[in-house]
Amino acid sequence: MTLLRDENLAAAFDHASRSYDVLAAANPGYHAHLRRSVRRLGLPGRGEGLRVLDLGCGTGASTAAIRSVLPAAGITAVDASAGMLGRAAAKPWADGVRFVHTPAEQLPEAGVTGPFDAVFAAYLLRNVSDPDAVLGAVRAVLRPGGRLGVHEYALSGRRADRAVWTLVCRGIVQPAATVLGDGPLYRHLWRSVVGFDTAGRFAERIREAGFDRVRALPLPGWQTGITHTFVGSRGAGRR
Repeated sequence: MTLLRDENLAAAFDHASRSYDVLAAANPGYHAHLRRSVRRLGLPGRGEGLRVLDLGCGTGASTAAIRSVLPAAGITAVDASAGMLGRAAAKPWADGVRFVHTPAEQLPEAGVTGPFDAVFAAYLLRNVSDPDAVLGAVRAVLRPGGRLGVHEYALSGRRADRAVWTLVCRGIVQPAATVLGDGPLYRHLWRSVVGFDTAGRFAERIREAGFDRVRALPLPGWQTGITHTFVGSRGAGRR
């Protein structure tokens, strides 16, 4: 199976938007893990006076996590899928969030220019055609010293973690998604993870993009070794 990219992936997410929240809710710890990753940004207090960009917000689970942890922050939420973005904007907590329909690679063209105090990207970077270009775009909209948080499926490199991921996808996620009519997207999900960087390689990719103090932090439960929070800061110097 060929990976879905760009317009084809956005169209698949448009179709899946109606059932995406149902499948996400079936993942133990899904929302709690997102909140944990937001807390790992290390932003102060309730986020008063801070601007946060939620890049690849989907149906808004990541946006809700930001709002829960940093209720006073100004949030801009971006996604390439109009269907997913529409679901997010309709959530009861969405008042005051600025929603922008644009691919992550085209932030300036969509008027998303920053500077932001933090950028949070959940389940995005492995789905873009050029993750290095997206990391460059993120760095460009962050203020010097601004924080990056990436919540992503990135395997540890151990065979056991790949085996667990494959078992969960093929035994649970893909059959359920097929019943809902979204089998191709969730087959892409499995392949996009096994074909993506290991956690260590992805942390190095973030460093190469000009970020300092980069760390890869595991998440608990069945996703240990499968899902990580990556945090870093925009360095003051140029690449």
